[in-house]
Amino acid sequence: MKRLYIIRHAKSSWKHKVSDLKRPLNKRGFNDAKLIAKHTNKLFTSPNVILCSPSKRTIQTSDLFIKNWKMESVTIDYINDLYDFSGENLIKTIKECNNKINSVMIFAHNFAVTEFVNIFGTTAINSVPTCGFVVIDFDIDSWKNLNKGKTVYKVFPKELK
Repeated sequence: MKRLYIIRHAKSSWKHKVSDLKRPLNKRGFNDAKLIAKHTNKLFTSPNVILCSPSKRTIQTSDLFIKNWKMESVTIDYINDLYDFSGENLIKTIKECNNKINSVMIFAHNFAVTEFVNIFGTTAINSVPTCGFVVIDFDIDSWKNLNKGKTVYKVFPKELK
């Protein structure tokens, strides 16, 4: 059994004149990430590893989860391939995970996140919103054998406000 926590980064700010990769979270983004992290840390155990896009907004989102889930001892890898909007590199990255790892938390971008949860999960989601949190369980022993899993949980910031 493998478990994937997949989180779309929280709301980012467009007011800064920086490249897309360097765009930070806005105030709502920080608040939503704290809200979702505090809500979900009571429901789930920490993952074995965290994989994160190297964008500033995904790093800031992951930092808030790490703090609120108390995951300072969990390994975090920043993976350039997760700065992906189509989903191909997201799938490739997951399939390359070490099989000793049973649970992975990923911080990534749309449309990759929405495509992934609709292809591999059992709950149709039109568009995973910013800071959307989805958990999918897979009845597999090897990440290379990634196939249809079961969506066991999802929560979006507007549902908690």
